[in-house]
This record gives sequence, structure tokens and C-alpha cells, in this order.
Amino acid sequence: MDRRKSLKSIVLGGVAGGLAIHGCKPQSEQKLDEAVKIKEYDYGRTPEEKEYDEELLTEQFFNTHEMETIAVLCDLILPSDETYKGALDAEVPDFIEFMAKDHPPFQTDLRGGLMWIDHKSNTDYGAEFKTATKDQQKAILDEIAYPDIEVQEVKRPLEVNFFSLMRNLTMTGFYTSKIGIEELGYKGNMPNVWDGVPEAVLAQHGVSYDTKWVEKCVDQSKRGILAQWDEQGNLLT
Repeated sequence: MDRRKSLKSIVLGGVAGGLAIHGCKPQSEQKLDEAVKIKEYDYGRTPEEKEYDEELLTEQFFNTHEMETIAVLCDLILPSDETYKGALDAEVPDFIEFMAKDHPPFQTDLRGGLMWIDHKSNTDYGAEFKTATKDQQKAILDEIAYPDIEVQEVKRPLEVNFFSLMRNLTMTGFYTSKIGIEELGYKGNMPNVWDGVPEAVLAQHGVSYDTKWVEKCVDQSKRGILAQWDEQGNLLT
């Protein structure tokens, strides 16, 4: 199984962790610039949710440098290639910025981790993480990408929890986006055919259907017709 199929199987299984970082393809600088632009979401929301979203979108948690670093990390975790779209195509950095504001407990691990990763890169390579070479970046991430599952999460180093959170948010952001859902081939809830309660079960309980209701409710030739009711609440069709 190739890396991309492994990621898809993890998401479909309800797990967003344990991802490798190898085989990554760099993105263009233009795409990184586009990834740090915060925009208003256009999905359907209730009036209350929309008001809450708009309030969060007027705020800015991460600064420009942090957003650029997040974009680099997202691109390393889930890059695009000739076949698949990547995290930057789905504007995952915007999603992470939003989630940091929507769920404040994320903020300490995220901002602290970004500080750590720059310090580590400066110490080891004399450059900020976002400007280090791809090999240098992956060398840093290899040290924190594989947590010891025998150690409780609360006892793991900050940088390990940071990368686990970044990885989970990147995967969640991508595979809940339009292009991520299309990649999974998820079609959502689909109506099935219901022919009513089986006769054997009805007989067991000594009940039966009213013929008129069966014709109105269990006639599959009419399944595409919207129900109509009179003013007294009686089903017409």
C-alpha cells in the first residue's frame, strides 16, 4: 500500500495519526503565500453559527511568520503530487488558524511548538524552520513524528504533542474539505429502500398495515414524490 492510500485508510478508519513524512514534494512559493490568506468560509451555517464564525474571522491568532511556518508543515505532512491534491490546495493553514481560535486549548501546544521548531532549526542548522532545506526540515520532524505509545500523552514532550496535533489538524482539515471528501469518494447519507416491517414481524405482534397507508408510504414508485398534507394533518399523497 502506498503512502497516500495509507492516509486515506487511516481517515476512513476514524484515526488521524501515525503518518509518515517521507516522499514529500515541495510546493511553490506562490502556493505558500496563498495558504496564509485568511478568508471567510462559504459553507451553510445557522445564523448563530455564522455570527460566531464572523466574530472569529475578524480576529487573528497566528502572526504572518507562524502562518508561513504552518503552511510549510502542512505541505510536508500532506503534499500534492501528480495524482492527488495536498493540504495547501485545501487551504488547511486557514483551517488551523480558525481551529486555534475556535478551541483555545490548542493554542499553547501550537504556538509553543512553533517556537520550539524554530529554536531547534536555528540551533541545528542556523536557519528558521521555514527557510531550512527540505532534508533539514524532515530530519527535525523525524525526531518528533513517532510518539512512544507506551507513554501517556500528558507525559510526552511538548514538541511531540505539537506535531501530533499539527498532523491531526492537517488530516482533519484536508479530509473534511471539498477536495478531500471527493478524494475519499464519500457521497454522504443516501436514501435506501424501505418496504415496511416484514410480515412475519407484524404477525408476531398481531398487527397489520392499513392498506391505504401502505399505498401512500411504501409504494416505491412514489418514493421521489414529496408528501403532501391537508390542513388537518392528514397525509394526502
